[in-house]
Amino acid sequence: MSTPSSPSHSSSALHLAVALDGAGWHPAAWREPAARPRALFTASYWADLVSEAERGLLDFVTFEDGLGLQSSHPTHGDARTDQVRGRLDAVLVAARVAPLTRHIGLVPTVVTTHTEPFHLSKAIATLDYVSAGRAGVRVRVSARQDEAAHFGRRTLPALDGQEGEPRFDDPAVRALIHDLFDEAADYVDVVRRLWDSWEDDAEIRDVATGRFVDRDKLHYIDFRGRYFSVKGPSITPRPPQGLPPVGALAHENPTGAPFRLVGRSTDLGFVTPHDTDDVRGIVAAVRAEQDAAGRAGEPLHLFGDLVVFLDDDPADAVARRDRLDSLAGRPYTGDARVFTGTPAQLADLVREFAAAGLTGFRLRPAVVGHDLPMITRGLVPELQRRGVFRRAYEADTLRGLLGLPRPASRYAATSPPSAGAATEASASASAASTPAAPATAV
Repeated sequence: MSTPSSPSHSSSALHLAVALDGAGWHPAAWREPAARPRALFTASYWADLVSEAERGLLDFVTFEDGLGLQSSHPTHGDARTDQVRGRLDAVLVAARVAPLTRHIGLVPTVVTTHTEPFHLSKAIATLDYVSAGRAGVRVRVSARQDEAAHFGRRTLPALDGQEGEPRFDDPAVRALIHDLFDEAADYVDVVRRLWDSWEDDAEIRDVATGRFVDRDKLHYIDFRGRYFSVKGPSITPRPPQGLPPVGALAHENPTGAPFRLVGRSTDLGFVTPHDTDDVRGIVAAVRAEQDAAGRAGEPLHLFGDLVVFLDDDPADAVARRDRLDSLAGRPYTGDARVFTGTPAQLADLVREFAAAGLTGFRLRPAVVGHDLPMITRGLVPELQRRGVFRRAYEADTLRGLLGLPRPASRYAATSPPSAGAATEASASASAASTPAAPATAV
């Protein structure tokens, strides 16, 4: 079995991102002096955060999103009123801040379970245009019954057992999880095909001849799968990056479905190791899925997620975390490792995890108003001093920052079709990584 490789990069090409969510990842973050709770639903709030991340030369920011109110429980809603509830649409926020920034990547989160790939394809293509090639997307699935009830198109079984944890030993639960992630894989496949459905030079825009578009360079995708049937083409020309990067968060669970989605379908995998052995095991598992999907030669970045409480004095970081825990009524725990300490100590951990196989890190600021500046003005200079992080942006697109080549459209080599002909390319979840048969032009 061949061994998949990580994207090629120099010793100074450690990649850093931040995950933006409300006032921060700690549920009591909005009550901190550095928080701006009254500004959470304003454009200026998000513009300020992304501008700060760009000042720190970060690769990209992700914007959290969902189709139900935030909850203290991972699989269903709650009735709490002491935590931030409500959010803006991630794609629209990214589009709003795009013209105010120049280099940093913008990666909104989109739930695949209750949305349509055609809509997402043109939304992210549009974001790529308004950002001049800095768009990406993070896809996620939802098994929450309250979110399904907003749409009324499908019913989902309860996942929780008596202890509140997913019942992975229940065949129905396992089947549901596999279905949701297989659906997400098909979703990503459809989105990419739609991005490719316009060749790069499909737009002629020749005033003298009156020809705006070359119809032979617009293509049906004719996707026929278990979850979607999409004819295409897109109504938006091919994005500036060709294919904006796609990412997904993957936790380890007995089904293996999250790692399979990352290995099979994404450019960026966000994983949640808690120690170095964990890093090695997760990297090996995802690379094995990548190899099994026939993607051994393709670049795939693996970013470690860390929740961070950062202060110049480690005692201050501990005290701040304790104070927030007291306000929340219980110690903070999450899906990712929680780091509490100084920027220099975090730099040590980052180097350790990178040596074990990660190519980047997505940091989740516990209190965004405090911990984001500590990342950009504390951690970044520390990593620069150690020679492992950039001192200037070296590319104008997100793919360029990540060292990902710009791919050609899969349909660009299609021969001119006979009049009115259309060749159907069959696709399914089990064959999502298999190249499609050529699709003919519209």
